[in-house]
Amino acid sequence: MIEAYFGTRKWALWAWGGLLILLSSLWLQVSITVMINEWYGGFYDLMQESSSLHYETHPQEGINLFYEKIKDFCMLAMPYVLIATITNWFTRVYGLRWRQAITFDYLPKWRNVKQDIEGASQRIQEDTHRFAEIIEGLGLQVVRSIMTLIAFIPVLWQLSSKTDITFFNIVEGSLVWYAFFISIGGLIITWFVGSKLPGLEYNNQKVEAAFRKELVLGEDNKTTYAQPETIFSLFTGIRFNYQRLFNHYGYVDIWINAYDQFMVILPYLLVGPGLFTQLITLGVVVQVSNAFAKVHEGFGVFLFQFTAITELRSIHKRLKEFEFNLTKYAI
Repeated sequence: MIEAYFGTRKWALWAWGGLLILLSSLWLQVSITVMINEWYGGFYDLMQESSSLHYETHPQEGINLFYEKIKDFCMLAMPYVLIATITNWFTRVYGLRWRQAITFDYLPKWRNVKQDIEGASQRIQEDTHRFAEIIEGLGLQVVRSIMTLIAFIPVLWQLSSKTDITFFNIVEGSLVWYAFFISIGGLIITWFVGSKLPGLEYNNQKVEAAFRKELVLGEDNKTTYAQPETIFSLFTGIRFNYQRLFNHYGYVDIWINAYDQFMVILPYLLVGPGLFTQLITLGVVVQVSNAFAKVHEGFGVFLFQFTAITELRSIHKRLKEFEFNLTKYAI
């Protein structure tokens, strides 16, 4: 899977050159988000000062500053939108090339195997597609998260000194450590709660493959294949497996959704009191909230992408099994 794309001369330019382009564009996006976070501070401080005596007597000055801030935001947001759009387009093309590399690496090996390998057509057609598609999205998220951490940890570390909670100020960079331990704890719980999902996904694909094969054979020979009782039996297996999968995803979703809602309010719990004691301004509160969310998202990328990781693990298991059989039954 990896070797077919990154380990061959034919695909070296696409694999390594495309990766360099993606990394560069992601770093540009992260750099812009850091500048937008700084913009939040000035903008919301201006909003807080709008009711001050100075702006009550000089309203036009405040309005002019307001539009200047909006202009500054547009100067940051417009390049970000353009870069993000181009990156998303190129990522899809990059993933398609990866799928092509895997497919045409498998085909000659499969053609030379006389043994019937379970679900071979599905592995070559669907699993290679899903593998490349998930790697495309998940890989992008992981790299973006690493870059986000590099960019935002110093920001959040500096903002930690402005918290108004004595207990957390004992440790320097308290907000960073808080985001780290909360994210790691959440990931461990999620991994434990969803431990059965990869196996269930794997079983689902096996029954789906059997169902699809019966229908394909029935296209050419409806007398022997795709009989109603056979189809009903195969679909009963599909329904049973999916029901088990949905049940397990139910309590995983309860945990992740509750965790998400708690993380929305957490940064305000940490720094909000400082707003009333005049220790910090509204702009700092918004900066902390945004920076905390970015750092937490970076640390918790595997938690938020748990469903994609589960599917990727099951696909990887199926493709590794397919590769093993290609080698095992090679002529």
